[in-house]
Amino acid sequence: MPVEYHEQITIGGGVTATFLPAGHVLGSAQILLEHAGERIIVTGDYKRSPDPTCPPFAVTPCDLFITEATFGLPVFCHPPIAEEIGRLLAVRAANPERCVLVGAYALGKAQRVIAELRAAGWHAPVYLHGAMETMCRLYEEQGVPLGDLRPAVGAAKADLSGAIVICPPFALNDRWSRRLPDPITAMASGWMRVRQRVRQRGVELPLIISDHADWHELTTTIAQVNPAETWITHGREEALLRWCELRQRRARALALTGYEDEDD
Repeated sequence: MPVEYHEQITIGGGVTATFLPAGHVLGSAQILLEHAGERIIVTGDYKRSPDPTCPPFAVTPCDLFITEATFGLPVFCHPPIAEEIGRLLAVRAANPERCVLVGAYALGKAQRVIAELRAAGWHAPVYLHGAMETMCRLYEEQGVPLGDLRPAVGAAKADLSGAIVICPPFALNDRWSRRLPDPITAMASGWMRVRQRVRQRGVELPLIISDHADWHELTTTIAQVNPAETWITHGREEALLRWCELRQRRARALALTGYEDEDD
């Protein structure tokens, strides 16, 4: 049986669990664990910026807060997504004979980019790499409208001129993309803040769009939740640990090996 947000379940030993919105992607959740009056929250991946495709992060006071730190450095400050979408549309308008090929993670990121394009007034068809179609259909079945979506394979080159095409990051520079009309390569990722990542990907239009909390969102969340202790994992633990220490907040780093979202 599916578990709804805010529904409390018993998992044994007097421990209850409640799933709370994490704001990361559709269906993502924090887990609130409670036992004998003690409250622990495991956030998983989360973000605080608005996202029309999923419920927002639920700020919930607790005793122990386990937070991710994917972008746990002060340099990571994600701009408003409307600005990045505006840049995308401006480049498309300036190059009407070319298409803009946007690399985006298939779960959550692609759907968010499409929804924000619609909010910005782009109502023309958005063309999809085949790997994106199933997840986009699932989002629509869950009540997230994405507008006119069409497969890029089989579309006439004339139809793709001036179009926006969404593909997984691995397809940006492979054989599949060569049939597109002189594509402008873009990448939607929080890592596009890092110039070396942009060069490595060969990206012409870096779009700083992330489904993870940036530095300000991480620190704001800890202050709002106000836990007795914070455990930090999944990312740049040291800087966030130091931030906590300077504010007399108890904290520790939990280092996990080999866990990083390269395509966020």
